[in-house]
This record gives sequence, structure tokens and C-alpha cells, in this order.
Amino acid sequence: MLYVPGDDDRKLAKADSSGADAVVLDLEDSVAESNRGVARGKVRKFLDDRPPERRDYQLWVRINALDDSALVDLAAVAGGAPDGVVLPKIDGPDDVLRLAHHLDALEVREGVAPGHTKICAVATETPAAVLRLHEFALVRLPRLVALNWGAEDLSAAIGASTNVDATGRWTLTYRWIRSAVLLAAKAAGVQAIETVHVNYRDTEGLRVSCREAAQEGFTGRAAIHPDQVAPINEEFAPSAEDVSLARTIVAAFEASGGEVGTVGIDGHMLDIPHLKRARNVLQLHKHSQRRTTA
Repeated sequence: MLYVPGDDDRKLAKADSSGADAVVLDLEDSVAESNRGVARGKVRKFLDDRPPERRDYQLWVRINALDDSALVDLAAVAGGAPDGVVLPKIDGPDDVLRLAHHLDALEVREGVAPGHTKICAVATETPAAVLRLHEFALVRLPRLVALNWGAEDLSAAIGASTNVDATGRWTLTYRWIRSAVLLAAKAAGVQAIETVHVNYRDTEGLRVSCREAAQEGFTGRAAIHPDQVAPINEEFAPSAEDVSLARTIVAAFEASGGEVGTVGIDGHMLDIPHLKRARNVLQLHKHSQRRTTA
């Protein structure tokens, strides 16, 4: 998910060729409050010039917080039929439900197909949101397709002077939050989106971080610079070795005709969880191949 300031013509012009699965047109932190009106107009035009049937990537909009200017943002852009809305600074799942109700009404007003616009919630920017992450496993939110996390706003909210230790790794609080977001997303059946790598010139550090995130179960990552998109795509795509093993596992189970719960491959006994993981790998591979050839 590549974030692009909604008021920056130069950066908007590069969005079509970014290679990102989703471009997020930002109306929040990267846009000065005095320029939000201009940004809304530019974002709406960008959406109108790229109707859903002509997009080969998803177009999302990050609005402002619900207690800020979210409704003004939504009213301005909903008719452009964005694929999704990123909702920042939530206090819990009830904020996602409020946004869903707003979208219900706006889609009717604008003639957009009901349920078209999905939601990605930035789920860790307030202390209350962190403490309520488990609630995503308890509520039904049909528009919610992803949870993202971030450290900067939360650091400010709790008065932390830093969110990393002397080695550059997340401190204990943020490692715990990151794990909680991953589990909350999986419990809710939605995608878990890794936070940004703020040093956009540190390509090797980005790659290492992406590999770790993908291995843990995150399914994508937020990016703040176009140069980050290719490394993110490459590291989240399964390796050739992973794909080959997944095909072998699936073939072995299929050869059994569904009559066994375990198969032996190269001296290892593999069961149904391995089959599920193999199918996930092949699904990710299929998506990465489709993106490469698009």
C-alpha cells in the first residue's frame, strides 16, 4: 500500500506506474490542514479519471479521524468509488462500524454499488485502540479487509521519547503491539499489514524486515516512497523453493484422494496444517505472478 499525498501533483502523476497493489491517496498526515480542501478536489479528480473498471491496481483514500474532518473527506471522494478507505486513529471496532454506516449512506447517494468501498483500519494509534484489539475477533464488520499498525502517533499519545532501542529494533511495547495486531487480524479473518519502514533509503533493512514480516504471517506492507514498492513486492512473494515445496505437498495430498490426514515427504511427516499453508503459498504466488504480468 503506497501512500501518496493527495495535494502533490508530481507524486500523484507517478502513482499509475508505481507497481503497488494499492495506492492510498492521503488526506491526513501528509497534507497540511490549510490545504485539505485542495487535496480533496485533486483526489476526487484522480479517482474520476480512473473509474474502477479501468484500474489495474486498487485506489484507496486515507481520510482524517472520525472526530476531525472525516465526513467532509468522505462526502468529497465517495462518488469516485475508491476501492477502500484507510481509517486512522480509531479507538476500537465501533469506529469502523461508524465509518461503515457513513459509507452505506454515501454509496446510495452517489450511485456506487453497495459495499464496494472496503475499510483498512490503522488499529494502534491510540492507547484505547491497542487495549481493544481483541474485540475485532468478536464483531462482524463486512467492509473491514485489513488491519494496519503504526508506532509514531501512539508514541506521541503515550509520551514516549522513542519507539526503538539502541539496536534500532522496536522496544518491548511496540513488539507486543505488533504481535497483537497480527493476531487480531487473523482472528477477524482480514489481512495484516506491516507498518512503514521510515528510512526509505535503507533498502536492505527494508528487505530484511519484509522477510521477517512475511514469515510471521503479515500479508503486505505500507510504503511511503515508490522505491520501496519493488522490494516489498519481491520479499512478500513466495520464493521459488517455497512454491516448489507447496506444489509437492498439495500433489501428495491430492494423490491420496483425500483419504489420509498425513503424508510423508523427504522423511518428514506433514499433516493438514501443512496443506493449508501450502495452498496459501500457491495463492500468494498466483497473485504475485498476476501482478508481474499485468
